Amino acid sequence: MSTSKLDTVMRHVHVSISNRIATVTLDRAPVNALDSVAIRELTATFNNLARSTEASVIVFTAAGERIFCGGIDLKDSARRHARELVEEDTTVDLLDPGAVIRDCFWAIMDCPLPVIAAVNGRAIGAGLVLAACCDMIIAADHVTFSVPEIKAGVLGGARHLQRLVGPFKTRKMFFTGEPETAQEFYRLGAVEAVVAPDRLLETAHELAASIARNSPIGLRLGKESLVRVEDLSVREGYRIEQDYTSRVTRYRDSAEARSAYLEKRDPDWSWS
Repeated sequence: MSTSKLDTVMRHVHVSISNRIATVTLDRAPVNALDSVAIRELTATFNNLARSTEASVIVFTAAGERIFCGGIDLKDSARRHARELVEEDTTVDLLDPGAVIRDCFWAIMDCPLPVIAAVNGRAIGAGLVLAACCDMIIAADHVTFSVPEIKAGVLGGARHLQRLVGPFKTRKMFFTGEPETAQEFYRLGAVEAVVAPDRLLETAHELAASIARNSPIGLRLGKESLVRVEDLSVREGYRIEQDYTSRVTRYRDSAEARSAYLEKRDPDWSWS
């Protein structure tokens, strides 16, 4: 797998691209906790991939096998909320210290490429939110998910958790701060597959490859439509999806998709 030209001078995030699949790896020892630098690097990475045509799908994982992401670095969070600015900070951080992490989460959720989370270890707090912002989750069989914020004197993450497991399981996890297993998340439909650790990336890339075979334009417009309709009524959402059908059929790749399907051959995408 080759290193992408998007992988530039980042300390905690690495990008590689092969066969139209981008692999984004969070790497901040020892527990992949998020400080302002790592947060900004993730934001920039997903925004750059959104603007690039190098990839059609993203696999998002982390270094190691123990912890996918240990959440927000509490020392960095305390610094930001105390309005103690460092070199990378801006006036936005002074006025709204939560903006930096929101921008990161929205960069993943709004990324026009489908994003598969390959969760290699415990997803804690903001680590769970990172996974929840993705489109699909593959988890290693030893993984747990938790929102222990209440134990650390902070709040947050529950709304994202509701997307995964519904309001009642969210309340139990949120009020206790206790973890749930990947198997339980699979039972509730939040996780696509639970696999042995040594098969995690293989499984995620198999899913990514099946997605990457489709039109890159169709995938991007389709992802945008899914994001827009998620919180709408069925009537409003379906009307918007019809509008996106009208948009995608203006491209040659739409006609190519239909021809390839009818002729039972591999399509030849032209990005036009």
